[in-house]
Amino acid sequence: MKLHTWVQMAKMCFHRQWSSQRFTSKRQFQSFELRRQVLQSFELPRHLRMARLEARRYIEEYSNESDHSSALLELAMLDYNKVQALHQMELAEISSWWKHLGLVDKLSFARDRPLECFLWTVGLLPEPKYSGCRIELAKNIAILLVIDDIFDTHGSFSDLVLFTDAIRRWDLNAIEQLPEYMKICYMALYNTTNEVSYKVLKEHGWSIRSYLQKTWIEMIEGFMLEAEWLNNGHIPNLEDYVENGVTTAGTYMALVHVFFLIGKGVTDENVKLLEEQERGDVASSIQLFVKENDIKSEDEARKQIIQLIQGLWKELNGELIAPNALPLPIIKTAFNMSRTSQVVYQHDEDSYFSSVDNYVQSLFFTPVEL
Repeated sequence: MKLHTWVQMAKMCFHRQWSSQRFTSKRQFQSFELRRQVLQSFELPRHLRMARLEARRYIEEYSNESDHSSALLELAMLDYNKVQALHQMELAEISSWWKHLGLVDKLSFARDRPLECFLWTVGLLPEPKYSGCRIELAKNIAILLVIDDIFDTHGSFSDLVLFTDAIRRWDLNAIEQLPEYMKICYMALYNTTNEVSYKVLKEHGWSIRSYLQKTWIEMIEGFMLEAEWLNNGHIPNLEDYVENGVTTAGTYMALVHVFFLIGKGVTDENVKLLEEQERGDVASSIQLFVKENDIKSEDEARKQIIQLIQGLWKELNGELIAPNALPLPIIKTAFNMSRTSQVVYQHDEDSYFSSVDNYVQSLFFTPVEL
């Protein structure tokens, strides 16, 4: 990260802290509602919030304003409920697919959270027109969670070696070497990848199976590296951990799928560019941050990382307006991924599931009352 970026980040953090303290202590607001809105913006600025959650929150906020337009408010409510009905149809299709797939029935240890997976896709792709993309992406995220559980909680090291080798080969004959609980997961990934590849070929004329295979192989290899660290009692340094985590988090997998599922602006040149930017500048920025900061305690590390995140938000804002070879929809998706992560993970670990469940209920099952 360049020096001027760190300087700007420091200024931003100072002004935000100074303003927050000033407005928190100041009582002479013209209205309680204005004060509440200002304090809420300091907690999480509107620009960083998840679009659909913010739409609902703003409708409720606008309805409390004394000078609101009744016609405009009613139109916003009708639109919100219409999109929510679309999400319910999408969820019905995903739930039916998930039940038919039978992974949770066969793998009792696996996470059964298709609603959470769909929440992420709504965060990444909030526009109604991306309905099909959301459905396909949610399927892949659900399978990713199961694979993550295999590596994290259930698979023996020897089984994980076999599974990684089978994924590298990407051949149905490789399934014979796997234990029974891995076979169904392997088949689910294999078939779902083929289905997405066929959908993109039919709708956009691109043959993408090799790209999707490469994405999954690299992510599974990242999981395997973490398993090797654990098996060997090795504690990686933060640089290595973050670099590998960029892959295992599933970020690149999601962006590659969205890139091809949207299908607009795809060229041979920006396909190569997407591959080159797989790990991006985030890992290198964090590595530089770690090298240049002598962090002594966990609390200090948290504060420093928060400052780093705030600085990276500024860089993301720049990417939205800078000339870029990648299509604008994929840039917006990457930005929305950061927004969704910011919203979902801003809570303590103990409240993660309750927060996610609240978001799911609000977005998908509780209409705005007209």
